[in-house]
Amino acid sequence: MSNTFETEVEKLKKGILGVGTKVEESLRTAMQSFFELEADSAESVIEKDPKIDIEEVAVEEECIKILALYQPFSNQLRYLITVLKINNDLERIGDLAVNIAHRALDIQKYPRIPHPLNLRRMADLVENMLDKALDAFIKQDAELARKVCFLDDEVDQLHRDSYPLIAEAIKQKPEAAEYYLHILSVSRYLERCADQVTNIAEDVIYLVEGKIVRHYKERFKQTTEG
Repeated sequence: MSNTFETEVEKLKKGILGVGTKVEESLRTAMQSFFELEADSAESVIEKDPKIDIEEVAVEEECIKILALYQPFSNQLRYLITVLKINNDLERIGDLAVNIAHRALDIQKYPRIPHPLNLRRMADLVENMLDKALDAFIKQDAELARKVCFLDDEVDQLHRDSYPLIAEAIKQKPEAAEYYLHILSVSRYLERCADQVTNIAEDVIYLVEGKIVRHYKERFKQTTEG
């Protein structure tokens, strides 16, 4: 491929990493607004989301332009496909951060009521997963991407545990049912974020190894542990 192609790809890489950085910030701020009941922070997440959407569209358009102009093949084509998929996953995480920000605003109508969910642990895991997944993409590190996939297991378990915990909390304090359901929705959004990050990690494995590993987590778990 020509130097012009490499220049275009480098520009594309900067674009996707720019989206990733903004999404990381959006998710982090959304959780801060939830934990600290900061309305301004929640509103900033909501207000900045259209900018993420614009950048996400710009990355997609750049990918399509490169595909049309250069008709890349093999590794170059795989890279562009990966960027398109990661770009879409990042945009969805941004949307989920907005949902969390809305819940942060909703719960401010209620008194501070203790709840049984370990959302700080979930948030820390998801933020760590996203940071590692983007790092794996930058470094094209399939093993790091695999580690991200397995962090998802703990997030899934925490979310599964949240249902009986919230059910019991509502049973004990039925007048706070609506509040507890808002809390449960944040757990659900974090679990969905983790799923999107896992998609990113699986896309990195595809980029590096040419393997589609969706639905095969247990299979490559043995390889990682062996």
